[in-house]
Amino acid sequence: MFASAFDVSYHRHATKVGSVASRFLGYLNTRSLAFAMFVALALLSNTQGRDSGPGKLSAPRAEKTEVVIDNFSFSPQTIAVPVGATVTWTNHDDVPHVVTSANNRFNKSSVLKPGQAFSNTFVTAGTYSYFCSIHPRMTGQITVR
Repeated sequence: MFASAFDVSYHRHATKVGSVASRFLGYLNTRSLAFAMFVALALLSNTQGRDSGPGKLSAPRAEKTEVVIDNFSFSPQTIAVPVGATVTWTNHDDVPHVVTSANNRFNKSSVLKPGQAFSNTFVTAGTYSYFCSIHPRMTGQITVR
């Protein structure tokens, strides 16, 4: 009924503490939510490309392989790569060359001047024979498995 000076003072103090606590909890909840989202995102990005089921295989990663053109030859002349691999031919010779598929199974390169490169990604298994259309004795073969 009658509030003593102590009761009024305590009520003001409690209200002030409650207000500060409320702001702190709101701040804490926002920070906690942001932290939880950061952790979840980090976990999801770490599992990218993995299948969670036991015994499941993950998708193969793309492989990069280089074939060097030098001294009027392809080196290595024969290579084997997995499906999805990208093969890059780089001209280290002193003359231009053109990488051309023997059976039109991939697009031919433009004229590769010394230092230039051409790449092709092989998405289908099979054997791909190729040659230099400027110097037809230059041949090579890629086996995609």
